[in-house]
Amino acid sequence: MFNTEMAVGTTPISTQILVVGGGPAGSYAAAALAREGFQVTLLEATKFPRYHIGESLLPSVRHFLKLIGAEESVINYGFNVKRGAAVKLSQSKREGYTDFVALDSNNTSWNVVRSEFDDLLLCHASKCGATVIEGTKVTDLQFDGEGSSARPVSATWKNTGTGIEGRVSFDYLVDASGRNGIMSTKYLKNRYFNKALSNIACWGYWEGTDSYMPGTSRENSPWFEALDDESGWAWFIPLHDGSTSVGVVMDKYISIRKKKATAATGGSGTNLQTHYMEELTRAPGVLKLIGKGTFRNNGKSEAVKSASDFSYSAPTYGGDHFRLAGDAGGIVFLDCVVIPSIDNYQAFIDPFFSSGVHLAFTGALSAAITIAASIGGSCSEEDAQRWHTSKIDTSYTRHVNSFLLVVLGTYKQIRNQEIPVMSDVDEDNFDRAFDLIRPVIQGTADVGKKSTEDEFHKTIDFCRHIAGSTDPEMYHAVVKVRQVFFFYLSELSHVIPNLNRRDPVLTSLSGPITAESDLDRLFGDDDDEAINTPECLNLISDFGTKEHFGFKAVLERGKLGLVNV
Repeated sequence: MFNTEMAVGTTPISTQILVVGGGPAGSYAAAALAREGFQVTLLEATKFPRYHIGESLLPSVRHFLKLIGAEESVINYGFNVKRGAAVKLSQSKREGYTDFVALDSNNTSWNVVRSEFDDLLLCHASKCGATVIEGTKVTDLQFDGEGSSARPVSATWKNTGTGIEGRVSFDYLVDASGRNGIMSTKYLKNRYFNKALSNIACWGYWEGTDSYMPGTSRENSPWFEALDDESGWAWFIPLHDGSTSVGVVMDKYISIRKKKATAATGGSGTNLQTHYMEELTRAPGVLKLIGKGTFRNNGKSEAVKSASDFSYSAPTYGGDHFRLAGDAGGIVFLDCVVIPSIDNYQAFIDPFFSSGVHLAFTGALSAAITIAASIGGSCSEEDAQRWHTSKIDTSYTRHVNSFLLVVLGTYKQIRNQEIPVMSDVDEDNFDRAFDLIRPVIQGTADVGKKSTEDEFHKTIDFCRHIAGSTDPEMYHAVVKVRQVFFFYLSELSHVIPNLNRRDPVLTSLSGPITAESDLDRLFGDDDDEAINTPECLNLISDFGTKEHFGFKAVLERGKLGLVNV
């Protein structure tokens, strides 16, 4: 286990910047700001390392890590290198493979033990100069002023081990307190939940398993497989400590029905491990990879873990001298990409599209950039707040739009495994499809090369082709997608000019399914003021290349902030 040696000690009575939460978002923001010479204090409620799910990372995280000088530490740590992933969408076809390194040998990612990965990031924040204090929970915030103009100026904290309490004042606040989101839930009260996304995952860890394609360049790649009853997905992710994470994801109502059916036949329908083992039999590829492996903590209560997936958002991610980052601001997809359809049935692509850490880094970097800009005076605090909210909105919405399009095609395929949805009739695999959707599943939109934009356009064209509804059930699936899609577009209406100029018939939730020609009419290539289709679906706004409200990010160390363009 990683041994952290941090700048710990007595919690100060004042600090320039207070970061609440030591997860990926908090650690990243603290490291980025401390490297600029600011006085940063990070308070984390728990003691690291602590368990967390979300083990398969996108290649895009490398760009973020490099920016704060953490990439080398992660490379040298020894996590399992992820050069690609195998995905089996149909039991009658060979699995497809998305190759991360086909065009760039350095475009790898990792499968990580999150407790160790997060601990590594927290330690890096300390090495960058942030004062990191664990086991200290922020319980309340104090404000200067009232109402919408109130500014947080101090925080009450409590040591979870000793019970000692205190208060720390600050000039700026980064709320990276995770799902609890102290600013959103306790003070702003502006969190909006999307109840359509109601899924459940159950998983456990195995030892002594086999590996995918041993002796080849694809050895030890993670494996993702559609269940043979078309009800969900299973994952097989090998980790560097010799264990393998194996899980199943499905709509929680389907899970409940299956448990009841098991109970009706005399089985232990309420036993999570029984349910987990039964569902694994629907993924023969996963069972083959498990081989003669043994299940860790077999029969014990902690053997199988379970979590529900949900999404929420907020109309703003910053205010007067405070920023929200990571899960504290909003979750679009939490370690799981889903697409709702009729009667609460949902299809899943779990953690193959894990974007949680990617989005956490995006929000953290934006928070650091805008706070540095505000302190440095390169823009007003009001402009910095607006830039941050715009950046988070566009990043989150881009993920919703692009992921939903990709998932919709994949959803059609797993629900119709004998029909060539994502392949031609004469193709026995989905390699071509995964090559086309590579920009989405690698998360290169925020930090990738400029050529990514052309790749994204090809991706969107492909997905729009395969995502057309073919039957009443799929029609309702697309309607549900539209609900999510336009919900997040509506979230952008206050920061993107003329967004409401779209055809009200096309954007109505009760309107017809939007065809490609409708989308062209909706956004129009000749409309310079509205967002055109590829830009809306892609929303490529790379840090340092795309401007918001006349400002562009400066990513050079010592000059982090915004510049007026």
